[in-house]
Parts: sequence; C-alpha cells; structure tokens
Amino acid sequence: MESNRAALTTVLLTAVAPAAWGTTYIVTERLLPPDRPLFAALLRALPIGLALLAWRRQLPQGSWWGKAVVLGLCNIGLFFPLIFVSAYHLPGGLAATIQALSPLAVMGIAWLLIGERPGALRAVAALVGLTGVALLVLQSPDGVTPLGLTGAFGSVLVSALGFVLVKRWPAPVDLLTLMSWQLVVGGLVLLPVAFLVEGAPPAIDAPAALGYTWLALVGTGLAYYCWFRGLTRMAAGGVALIGLVNPVVGTLLGVALAAEAFGLAQALGMMLVLGGVLAGQPAVVSLLRRRRTAAPVGVDVDEAEGLAVSRR
Repeated sequence: MESNRAALTTVLLTAVAPAAWGTTYIVTERLLPPDRPLFAALLRALPIGLALLAWRRQLPQGSWWGKAVVLGLCNIGLFFPLIFVSAYHLPGGLAATIQALSPLAVMGIAWLLIGERPGALRAVAALVGLTGVALLVLQSPDGVTPLGLTGAFGSVLVSALGFVLVKRWPAPVDLLTLMSWQLVVGGLVLLPVAFLVEGAPPAIDAPAALGYTWLALVGTGLAYYCWFRGLTRMAAGGVALIGLVNPVVGTLLGVALAAEAFGLAQALGMMLVLGGVLAGQPAVVSLLRRRRTAAPVGVDVDEAEGLAVSRR
C-alpha cells in the first residue's frame, strides 16, 4: 500500500514514458531516413531487447512462453510498426489526437478482461483530455491517408490490449526481464518482415544514428520501464490517462524546434489535457479531498477514493 506521496511519485515516474514517446514524431521527421517504419521499429526494439536479455539471463518458463509472445506482439511487434506508419503517413497533430483515444480503449478493454470499472470520474477525465488534445494539435487535415489512419487506430487497439494483459498476467520476474522478453519477441517478428517489405537497411548517417539511439534507449528502454512500473502499481485507466502527456510534449517540441503555431486554442487544450490527467489519478483526488474525508489508516489510495465516493 502506497502513501499519497509514494502514489504521486509513481504518477510522475510513469509520466516519463509518454514524455519520451512525445519526442517520437519530431525525431522521426527530422532525423530518421524517410519511409522506413519497419526498420525504425526493428532498431528501436531488438538491440536493447537482446542487451537486456543478456544482462538478466532469464528465459520464460511454462505458460509464460506463450504470454511473452502475446505481450511482445501487442506492445512491440505490432505496436511499433503501426505507430511509425502513422508518424510517416499522418500529420503529427492528427496522429496525436487519435492516440488520445488510448485511455478510453484501455478502460474499455480493462473492464472486459479484468473487471476494472473505469468510474465516471476517469471516463469524464478521458473525454476532457481528448478534447484538450484536439485543441492542442488543431490544424489542417492535409496529408491524411488511409494507411496512416489504419496505423494510428491499430496502434491504439493493440497497445491497449497489451497494457491490460500486463495487469492480467502478473509476471513472475522483475520488470527488466519482462521487458527483455517482449522486446526480443517483437524484434524477432519485425526482423524478417522489415527486410522482406523494405529491403536492405538504409544508409545511416550521424543524425539517423542519434535518432535511433534516442528512440531505443530513452523512447523504449527508459520509457517502457517507467510505463510497466506504473501498470503494476496503478489502475490501467489511470496509467492510460497519463499517456495524454505525449501530445503535450510533442506540441511543445513542435513549437520550440519547428516553429509551429501556439495560440489560445493550444493553451486551452494543454490545460484541459493536464487537467484530465490529474483528475483521473486517485492520489490527486485523495489529496484534494483530504480536508473533507480522511482515509482510514492502512487503506490504499484507490480504496480511499472509493470510500470518499461512497460517503457522498
């Protein structure tokens, strides 16, 4: 059971993941070779997965072979290429808006698979956050393609399923070992597909090498550790809401590095996104209610929120 301070620390550490993922679009656009989503996904997953596996030196046992394959496909093998397809074939703003549907997708799948009811507060927070993302990345729909839309919506669904399954299947190993299994599975699936579909690897210059290294170490290694850590400690819906930090970072980077417009609509959108993220976290709600409702000693944050609601 976590204290409110520990719960807030978990929220902040989990937010590192979407903050890192928010750099994907601009790194892809500015540094990576064009039109190579499968190769980018491969380099993002397999090298760091093999490095982690060599470090942890532990393979799945029993039923976890099958579970590792399913998680690796959902969170890496399918998700990575789909997200790069959307990054290459959609305007960044539209791609980010579609990704903002992820909290609703996670809540729905969590309800079906693990009986985790989202609650009215989290559902409203997700809708507020989605509205904020739409305002945040408000722009012309030029450049929309069916392939890009397929990649964006597909990435939302497979990642939502993968995240919920991480909670449904508590791993018998530490997070780094669990990550290594998923990254290796996803990378090995991507390896033949990337070469068959895209051919030989592209020439990698210094900017591309920097981009791939950033996405592998920060956008994958660090980000997934923080994200899976959050999933083991928080409700799936609460973690998914934190993912809305992704377009906030993407927008700020676009303003700072690509001279993108930032006006009143974007400012309002950012406030709505951050408000939705905070409103969907039991630790934050508990702190706001502390003056009205004191949680009994030994009751965790989620239970405290439930008690507060029941006493209304």
